[in-house]
Amino acid sequence: MSAVIIQESVVAEQRTLDVYRLRVEDYDKMIEHGIFDEDERIELWEGVLVKMSPKGIRHANTIRRIDKIVERRFGERVIFSAQDPIRLNDFSEPEPDIALIKPPLEKYDLSHPTPDDIYLLMEIAESSLLKDREKAIGYARNGIQQYLLLNLKTKEIEDYREPFDDGYRFKKTHDADASFNLVAFPEVEIKVADLLPPQSADEQ
Repeated sequence: MSAVIIQESVVAEQRTLDVYRLRVEDYDKMIEHGIFDEDERIELWEGVLVKMSPKGIRHANTIRRIDKIVERRFGERVIFSAQDPIRLNDFSEPEPDIALIKPPLEKYDLSHPTPDDIYLLMEIAESSLLKDREKAIGYARNGIQQYLLLNLKTKEIEDYREPFDDGYRFKKTHDADASFNLVAFPEVEIKVADLLPPQSADEQ
């Protein structure tokens, strides 16, 4: 049996169409029954199966780099999760590039993290910038306290805070020379440059 995959640009149109929205429970059962291949890059967003953007070399290694930074700066105070499902609501189970979630690890043996379990979500954008910006409204509406969008092309990070039903009330863009802190750990300051790939020779 094959599944119908809908591109992210279609998600906004579903509100004007008579579309059956998948619930998270339906989606999880489809996964359990092997309807999707393990290497299929899809996620559930607002009841729609969305095809995720491919992950390039710099994207993948940026996740590894940030993993090391989180381990060094936070230790066992957080759990680092990379491209794993979170249960945002009854109709959304996205797989953000990075989630910092609350311990203990054993809590997630039987269920995915929910917004109450999440300190921070981060997406890394190279070719998916507009799609990742659109996600900010959904993350805010579901109470994600901080959403970071790391733009590898411009070497900037967009920092979204103070979630409300219609989006985040606060947004600040930090360039490569700046530092920022986390809402959950305001005493910890992180340099944007430390998250970015090294500058190549043709960029110098």
